[in-house]
Amino acid sequence: MDSGTSLISCIQDSIRKNWDLEALTDYKGTTLLYRDIARRIAKLHILFQAAGIKPGDKIALCGRNCANWASACLAAMSYGTVIVPILHEFKPNNIHNIVNHSDAKLLFAGDHIWENLNESMMPELTGIIIIDDFSLAISRSEDLTEAREHLNELFGKKYPKDFTPSNVCYAIPPSDSLAMINYTSGSTGFSKGVMLPYRSLENNREFARRVMSTLKAGDQVISMLPMAHMYSFAYEFIYEITIGCHVYFLTRLPSPKVIFQAFHDIKPKVIIAVPLVIEKIIKKNVLPRLETTQMRLLLKVPVVNDQINRKIRKELINSFGGEFYQIIIGGAAFNQEVENFLHSVHFPYTVGYGATECGPIICYEDWKTFVPGSCGKAAYGMEVKILSSDPEHIPGEIVCRGPNVMLGYYKNEKLTEETIDADGWMYTGDLGIMDRDGNVFIKGRSKSMILGPSGQNIYPEEIEDKLNNMPCVSESVVISENGKLVALVYPDFDEAMNLGLKEEQIPATMESNRSELNRELPAYEQISQIRIYNEEFEKTPKKSIKRFLYQKE
Repeated sequence: MDSGTSLISCIQDSIRKNWDLEALTDYKGTTLLYRDIARRIAKLHILFQAAGIKPGDKIALCGRNCANWASACLAAMSYGTVIVPILHEFKPNNIHNIVNHSDAKLLFAGDHIWENLNESMMPELTGIIIIDDFSLAISRSEDLTEAREHLNELFGKKYPKDFTPSNVCYAIPPSDSLAMINYTSGSTGFSKGVMLPYRSLENNREFARRVMSTLKAGDQVISMLPMAHMYSFAYEFIYEITIGCHVYFLTRLPSPKVIFQAFHDIKPKVIIAVPLVIEKIIKKNVLPRLETTQMRLLLKVPVVNDQINRKIRKELINSFGGEFYQIIIGGAAFNQEVENFLHSVHFPYTVGYGATECGPIICYEDWKTFVPGSCGKAAYGMEVKILSSDPEHIPGEIVCRGPNVMLGYYKNEKLTEETIDADGWMYTGDLGIMDRDGNVFIKGRSKSMILGPSGQNIYPEEIEDKLNNMPCVSESVVISENGKLVALVYPDFDEAMNLGLKEEQIPATMESNRSELNRELPAYEQISQIRIYNEEFEKTPKKSIKRFLYQKE
């Protein structure tokens, strides 16, 4: 990748070119222009130098999405350090462990994160900087303390005349050098430090440039997902910054009500979402209106049906702001009923597939040519294949290779060798099939696959998809227990109340669901029992259930 297309040069050129444009806004809060970001980057570089930070050192960031998090991230990258974004949902002990394991020298922490941390558990840090105002929470360096106390004075000395676009000049790192270590929070267990080189971030950016070509400088987008997750980092933040977009951060956990209000106010040009957000909106706000007796009758009349579908599509598009090209859904499996509905009304959505280890994209297809139920074809620069004797019909592990693939897992050569083979193929741990046109259909995680009584492969995600569409079911996990399948269900208590059911009647409803479900399933996939949970299942930041917490065997 030449210097003209390197990520850091794209960031540098965008800041210079879009100097007076709005860049980052905390929704219903402050806004930074591109020139404001440049000044913050320059001031943070002064602090890094005072703290003895060198290119290649690690800087960790842990906090909610906000303009200051983004500024700190850009400052660390443009200084030549390796960023370590940490999901703010992680427990304090996990944050301590990641900071230590990554060898971070500085930590940027949100105020609400810092109050639960213990600096003595992170002895190698030179300092801890509060993201909210860039104040020093902890300094173990006199030079860092001195620099922070006199930062404006030092900035004035370094730039005695006006700070202008010509002062924005960052070192361009080699494409294969380490850009970040991203610690996963997967549905199958412990955190792993994924080492992503600049080539991965750069190829993901080039992919975004090709598929989000309608975006241009000044366009507005919303960042809903945690930026410490690669899906959000790549497609709600970094790409947009490199072309001069205006990024709005929903700084708190966004409820459907807040998201809808933000769509109405901001009218984003592209929407990046996880299935859970879309599913809740569709299942709660749209599908119930279509299930009345009158509506069902009208939908059976072809001409009326087309008119109703057009109206539904228009209302749906308007509810998401009305100005986007498409909604790109990724991060977890999409509910089949919701997807079928969106496809039936020709809604502009597509489902992609990726992994942190690929920074993140692996598969994608534009909504106009997207095949429902799939996750698209191999993305730009990537090769994908299925390890199966019959990839069209028999699921096998999905493997991929290309510039997006990570360097490996930090300080874990054994796991790296198990994941990336000598020919560069990365083993995803996901199972799928591929049709003749190259469309990939995911069947589930290899670690969650259950072996049936006579050796049959059972994919619990497929059973859960059916169960989740049944009355009063909010979400479910199918596990194997003593050789039998058990469904754990968190009920939809609101739906039960709307149906006039009391809480003590829910078990009978679930038993009815079990009988109906088993009529649709082969003998080896029969559910022996439904066990009710009164709290939502614990999830990863991309809203996949952490099924390893519930598997007994």
